[in-house]
Amino acid sequence: MNRKEFRDLASPTEAREAIDSLSLEGGIERVPLTDARGRTLVARLDAELDVPGFDRASLDGYALTARDTFGADEADPAELAVVGSVHAGEEPAVELEAGQAVEISTGAVMPDGADAMVPVERTDTIDTDSDGDNTTVLVRTAVAPGDNVMFAGADVAAGERALGPGTQITPRDIGLLSALGIDEVPVRSKPRVGIVSTGDELVRPGDELDSDRGEIYDVNSYTIAAGVEDAGGEAVLYPHAGDEQDEMERVLREAAAECDLVLSSGSTSASAVDVIYRVIEEQGELLLHGVSVKPGKPMLVGRLADSAYVGLPGYPVSAMMVFRTFVAPAIREAAGVPEPESATVTGRMGREERYGEGRLRLMPVGLVQRGPDAEDDRDTAPRVDDSDNAPLVYPVDKGSGATTSLAQADGVVEVGPETDYLEAGESVRVQLFSPAVRPPTLLGVGEDDPTLNRLLDRLENPRYLPVGSRPGLRRLRDGVPDVAVTAGPIERDTDATELGGWTREWGLVVRPGNPAEIEGLSDLIDRDLRFVNRTSDSGLRVSLERALAELADDRGAGQHELADSINGYDIGLRAHESPARTVIAGEADAALGLRETADHLSLEFVPLGEQSVRVFANPDRTAKASVRELETALAENSNEGT
Repeated sequence: MNRKEFRDLASPTEAREAIDSLSLEGGIERVPLTDARGRTLVARLDAELDVPGFDRASLDGYALTARDTFGADEADPAELAVVGSVHAGEEPAVELEAGQAVEISTGAVMPDGADAMVPVERTDTIDTDSDGDNTTVLVRTAVAPGDNVMFAGADVAAGERALGPGTQITPRDIGLLSALGIDEVPVRSKPRVGIVSTGDELVRPGDELDSDRGEIYDVNSYTIAAGVEDAGGEAVLYPHAGDEQDEMERVLREAAAECDLVLSSGSTSASAVDVIYRVIEEQGELLLHGVSVKPGKPMLVGRLADSAYVGLPGYPVSAMMVFRTFVAPAIREAAGVPEPESATVTGRMGREERYGEGRLRLMPVGLVQRGPDAEDDRDTAPRVDDSDNAPLVYPVDKGSGATTSLAQADGVVEVGPETDYLEAGESVRVQLFSPAVRPPTLLGVGEDDPTLNRLLDRLENPRYLPVGSRPGLRRLRDGVPDVAVTAGPIERDTDATELGGWTREWGLVVRPGNPAEIEGLSDLIDRDLRFVNRTSDSGLRVSLERALAELADDRGAGQHELADSINGYDIGLRAHESPARTVIAGEADAALGLRETADHLSLEFVPLGEQSVRVFANPDRTAKASVRELETALAENSNEGT
């Protein structure tokens, strides 16, 4: 099979124009009022009746003729004979004459002969005979005709324009339509969007995963479907298509026959196995292949049968960046859903970010607000001018293949192709993923630890990036995060405020019963055992290296020599549970880990030492509410452990 090459990449503007040229509209439908919220009207709705359809009392009190109260006050009340009562939902059975009043409830129909009503708190009643059959009301205020009465049509008059075409129906509008007795409305049909993820390696969440075959869970189908629904479309998930062209063609043609727009993800790049563009060329019309944007270069736009088609990249970050930038606006336009308002904020770069690839970059970023006592005159590192209280902006992109780049991001900064770098402190415009996005109350970085996870659960909306101890301290020195968490020995002093900490036991995690009878590091060096390490940025790795150095001194050998003799020493995994899970899977005899991890996963543990875990705060943030809350949680944790 010939390899497809990217030659002349389309500009982002050309990509938008290509998508705009496609027809995504789904037509018109009538929906019941219960399903109308958020839908877009396609025709004007006029009131066909008065609302209210009768003159009604606005308060509890007495309906009467206004002229009977002229001159009445507290000292000289008007005396009127009470000749009946009217409650909401019933027809009045009395017609008032001069000198008479009727007791009336809020919302009740005004009886004939009454042109005003007086609230009950401005009246008193007295019985005029011994049986209490005749009652007189003393009205202690004068009212004018129409006082405390809502006349027929005062809310909406018959023939008035109620809602116009293009209205996105809100709960308030549903209240109006209900009042008019309308139970069905004509709305723009939601664009029906078929979603097809491609690749033999994909497995639906909930199904069994075979990592030995390189299988991964299908991320794109669900994230894109949620994006479609959020933009006003109707998402239809199809079974994922394999990499074989005939199967891919069959699934795509089925989706095209049933949907207004087909979105596929994967199989769009220049790889020899990525054949989807051939399906579109042969079965439809390919408008463009390749856009000058990062991430998302291998984007496809075209037509398939009578349906519009957009091919998204396979990597989740690339797929979602392309979707929200190019496809979501087109779906909103077709559905009549307006662009979200107030979905942008202006922030300042927390650190310098270099970029020089000559393409539009869609950079996922996080936001963090500095505390009330921020200072910019410290000379330990370059600081950001935060005098305007703008949030700090930091990139969180781990690469197109990492799904957590978006989970840990608040929005996107578009970096123009002419931009080589963004300076620390430079003002940038952040497009939030939604108007509801709120920056985290606390941004922490550093070591991954189960005790820390429990402490963070006590805070409201924290965000923690487990980058490792040493990278965490580097980021703290750069001034972006609120706190950094370190484990084990710290190689250099840091200008930070220590909030507290705890200790943890570290060592080797082994299988239940310790079948290999591992007693310590010497077994890993002297025997043919399989070992899984942590990454070099982990505090556990630092403590392991120090223990290995001490053992090397005892043996009169070199540390690197001993490390090289351990099978798997250079294989490092990030999180505290990941190495232990390789032991569970039978892929290793021992793994570097914590006693708490071993207990949690029902494994055995060979202790090698204790580590101190310390939490450091950015000195500029010690007065920040969330930092104080974390300090309190640390103190409570310390007390619970004593």
